[in-house]
Amino acid sequence: MRDPVTDFEYPEAWVTACRSPDLLPDVRRGFAVLTASGTVLRRGFTTGTTAAAVCKAAVLSLSCETVDGVEVTLPCGITVRVPVDAYRGRASCWKDAGAYPSDATAGLEFVATAVPSLSGGVQFVPGEGIGSFGRNTRRHLQGTPAISAPALDCIRRSIDEAVEEAGLHGTTVILTVPRGAEVAQKTLNPKIGVHGGISVLGTTGFVEPWDDHVTEGVLDRIARAPRGVVLTTGRLGLRYSRLFFPDREAVLVGNHLSEALQAADGDTVICGLPGLILKFMNPNVLFGTGCATVEELSTTPQWEEVAGRELAAFLNRYPRVRVVIVDRDGRVIGESP
Repeated sequence: MRDPVTDFEYPEAWVTACRSPDLLPDVRRGFAVLTASGTVLRRGFTTGTTAAAVCKAAVLSLSCETVDGVEVTLPCGITVRVPVDAYRGRASCWKDAGAYPSDATAGLEFVATAVPSLSGGVQFVPGEGIGSFGRNTRRHLQGTPAISAPALDCIRRSIDEAVEEAGLHGTTVILTVPRGAEVAQKTLNPKIGVHGGISVLGTTGFVEPWDDHVTEGVLDRIARAPRGVVLTTGRLGLRYSRLFFPDREAVLVGNHLSEALQAADGDTVICGLPGLILKFMNPNVLFGTGCATVEELSTTPQWEEVAGRELAAFLNRYPRVRVVIVDRDGRVIGESP
């Protein structure tokens, strides 16, 4: 059985050990993950998925008055049905975090208002509670809404689908998150220069239950990896880890590198984007650099010196751990000496 979100092939022993066989169809569809112990953990929806659902519902309710659920095709290609509450152009949707226990945005209400456009065309307007970048960075201009490209594509596609289904010539949709500014203070946004609200994100459209999963299934996979293991912190890192080290098992551990290294037996590789890796090596790595994020640091002339220093220090602490740091295009920008 294969996970359609990550392409991970579940061992038959895990399937046999499943404590809730009635939930295996959800695992096959990507709605949940199966751990080595047989426990099934439900995936949640990202802020991007929640935003797409509420915007689509607002538009659909212009033609059929009430809407209690909509289908959204996620960036990973899977279509899900999301509960909503929509009436005559105004919709609400509450973020479902699934089995992820530490999601600061769990249960947060998203609100969308849609009005027909007499002149045609579709306009999407991010409003109150959605953060914006406080300064120019390599990928974002100051004042740009903090909405990732995959999430924005999902939102726009969902609105377009609703316009066509409702038979409208066009619409304007305003998305707000009433408690967004308040909840954003519990996230990393203030530290990375995003102000005024939450970020709307979602590479796959799903929230992974990593806090539970890493202690139950992932650590066991790391310990039992037959030819060594590659630890990575995110989905892009997972993709490049599989490309660079095809003979090793690549395991996504999020921000649990410390626990993962303790579980590893034998030579280990850490491979992925620079953010979590450098922060793990040295939580104060940005001190004195003038940069707000490690990704920003990686684009400056300081990067080679800082990365080289941190990699050398890390090698002294973990002599059997090789580190390969890549950028978003898969280029190696840092490697253990």
